[in-house]
Amino acid sequence: MSLEDCRNLKQQAGEAKTNGDVESNISSNRFLSLLASKDRNFLISPDGTQVEVSELEGKVVGLYFSANWYPPCRNFTAILIDVHEQLKSNRSKFELVFVSSDENLEAFNDYRALMPWLSIPFSDVETKKALDRKFNIEGVPCLIILQPEDDNDEATLHDGVEILYRFGVQAFPFTKQRLEELELQERQKHERQTLTNLLADHDRDYLFGHPAPKQVPIDSLMGKTIGLFFSAQWCNPGVKFTPKLVSIYHKIKQMLILNDNDEDFEIVFVSNDWDQSGFNSYFNTMPWLALPFGEPTAKNLAKYFDVRGIPCLIILGPDGKTITKHGRNLINLYQENAYPFTEAKVDLLEKQMDEEAKNLPRSEYHAGHKHELTLVSQETGGGPFICCDCDEQGAGWAYQCLDCGYEVHPKCVRAVDTSNMLGR
Repeated sequence: MSLEDCRNLKQQAGEAKTNGDVESNISSNRFLSLLASKDRNFLISPDGTQVEVSELEGKVVGLYFSANWYPPCRNFTAILIDVHEQLKSNRSKFELVFVSSDENLEAFNDYRALMPWLSIPFSDVETKKALDRKFNIEGVPCLIILQPEDDNDEATLHDGVEILYRFGVQAFPFTKQRLEELELQERQKHERQTLTNLLADHDRDYLFGHPAPKQVPIDSLMGKTIGLFFSAQWCNPGVKFTPKLVSIYHKIKQMLILNDNDEDFEIVFVSNDWDQSGFNSYFNTMPWLALPFGEPTAKNLAKYFDVRGIPCLIILGPDGKTITKHGRNLINLYQENAYPFTEAKVDLLEKQMDEEAKNLPRSEYHAGHKHELTLVSQETGGGPFICCDCDEQGAGWAYQCLDCGYEVHPKCVRAVDTSNMLGR
């Protein structure tokens, strides 16, 4: 090797080291500017020891804005813990930093005890405020994901919660390219969607019927409209909604028989119960089918359909494709008339509801509320709501209290005689 070649190699090695140092400095300086303060260059580890912010260098970092007092935060924290543990077991370069919105130190410590990642000290209010401003945090839970070599925030993701609900651990390393790949895969899955690939497992081609564990072949559901009912015995709204759904289920079945219709309707229970006994006792209240308890298929379906809360009713058409994710809302609004839940049927029902609303009083006094209620539509402030009388979802037309936001379905109003209102 010539002397000139040696010099060239040495120069190239120096340039590579310099570039590496620059990237390292970008990562280190960025995280220091975000997460440290003039009095602190460390974060708190799960066991309470101090970990220098520089330890985040070269890692993908998630800033987790959350609070102990808010149930959706606690629900998402459980998901985040699972993702964090999987990535750590794979030795992935990923770290999380908890940014607390808790009300006091005790709540912060109780919540942090659940988290196997780092935290900004509760006392550092200024850093938290600065992060809120920088990332425009409007609510919790919120997960901001930072890339190590992105000094201009061009690759920063602000919708980490949404991404993890949709894709879970597969989203790592949370780059634009990876998310585009996953979205393409998701579109292709939905295009190829059938009842069999949704409900079957590699060694199971049946569902449970009654008396359990009677086996009903999945193939026997082909050509039917199917409802996937996500619920659990511990879920009070789910338990309350179930008798209504049972009634509607029987009415739809009867309606199809009377109309001498070749169509059919079936429901499949997808359990979120905590144990087999809870599943058994809850399923015994249902006249339809169920996935076996404890199978991964239930979790896969919840992720596939992006089920955020229960109860939830997903409707599939006779071809196995998704018709709507809002079956519960349609049942509450239109009862058995919602069948077959198609866009055309919903449009027709909405027009009928608009016509019926023309004959409703513009205002009412309801036995369950002290203020006058005003009839509103989706365009005039109705929108999606939870009925304060029956605790079920509503949309479109509602009677709303303009003073306090109380809302009820028009069908739930129990009108009272206004001549007796003086003492109210």
